[in-house]
Amino acid sequence: MNHTLRIIRADILGYCMGVRRAVEAAEQALLDNPVRPVYTYGPLIHNPSALDRLSRAGVVIIGSDGAPLPEDFHGASVVIRAHGIPPAERLELERRHAHIVDATCPRVLSSQKRARDWHEKGYTVILAGDLDHGEITGIAGYAPGCIVLESSEAAERLERYPEKAVLISQTTIKQSEYDAIAEVLSRRIPELAVFNTICPATLERQNALEALAGQVDGIIVIGGRNSANTQRLFNTAKTLCAKAWHIERPEEIPEEAFALERVGITAGASTPDEVIDAVEQALQKV
Repeated sequence: MNHTLRIIRADILGYCMGVRRAVEAAEQALLDNPVRPVYTYGPLIHNPSALDRLSRAGVVIIGSDGAPLPEDFHGASVVIRAHGIPPAERLELERRHAHIVDATCPRVLSSQKRARDWHEKGYTVILAGDLDHGEITGIAGYAPGCIVLESSEAAERLERYPEKAVLISQTTIKQSEYDAIAEVLSRRIPELAVFNTICPATLERQNALEALAGQVDGIIVIGGRNSANTQRLFNTAKTLCAKAWHIERPEEIPEEAFALERVGITAGASTPDEVIDAVEQALQKV
């Protein structure tokens, strides 16, 4: 006997301001620049569907996570993604006469400036976040010799603690993870300045997920598997609901989800609107 599956969206999900701004910058560069390809320095966002669409439109990824930099850009545009890039890499783009479209998230720009300023004051810069994340790599370029900590356990294992330091968070780290790192360091560093640079979009999506969990029997988290904030949403979903799944595309919806009465959907900050809509439409075909 068929049943009606009720689908409930989280109040806040999908693209954040910074990601939407970067995607729109790339789309505008495609319209403005007749020269193809248009380049992005590193993957513009951590979502395979969005990257596939941009690739078909003429976008090519270069830099540390893509093809080598062409020797001559011939006036083509290079879009710097929301994560930003280290200053040395930007200088190299300028040396090669690239037309730079800077789509670095304003919040990340603020963290880059803060890291540079405190480094110049003689403080050790400590970054809390994912070691290989593009945002952390970019900020670290402004503070040579900085320390990157991925967890409070890593903070406990530091061999030597500086006398004075500044702590800056990755914009997509979970608040509880950052608080735990700050707590460890505050007990061991005599002079520690702590800046909470977590993007409100991250907390808003976590809070919306928590509100959603009490209304549903299962939760589907939509987003790229290499998206840090999507992975954190999924980790939270698993603690809130016995049935939680992380998918990138509608084809990955598990059969078990269709048998439930109420399914909640949320999405990471780099998940396009059209992918969220496609997942909802697929769930409605029960």
